[in-house]
Order: sequence, then structure tokens, then C-alpha cells
Amino acid sequence: MYYSETKVVIGGLAHVPILIFIVNFIKGKFESIASKVVEVKTEELKVKVVEIKEEEVKAEELNTNKFKEEAE
Repeated sequence: MYYSETKVVIGGLAHVPILIFIVNFIKGKFESIASKVVEVKTEELKVKVVEIKEEEVKAEELNTNKFKEEAE
């Protein structure tokens, strides 16, 4: 039995909403799975920069020399 061209076109158009529903259903499943995935946050290490002046170093060397002399 042959179908007329109009019946074929109408049948094709009738199935389009069904195909759209199936595609959206599958897409929704993947989105719900993706929303359950936990993001891992990475933190940058904090580095503290300390500046030492020459005067402070010399003063500390003098203090250590004094302790050494007293210990002897």
C-alpha cells in the first residue's frame, strides 16, 4: 500500500515533537548528573616577603659576637 506525499509529510511533522521531547529528556539527565559534580577549588600559596635591612643584620652580628665573647 502506497502513501500519498501529504500523509508522509504530516506523519513526519507529527513525530518531530516526540523526537524533541526525547532529546530534551536525555539532555536533562546529563545536566542533572553534571550539577552533582563538585568543583574543586585550588588556592594559591601565600608567600610572605620579608625585607631585611643591612643595619639590622649588622646589629644582629654584633649581638651574636657579644654573646660569643661572653661565653668564652
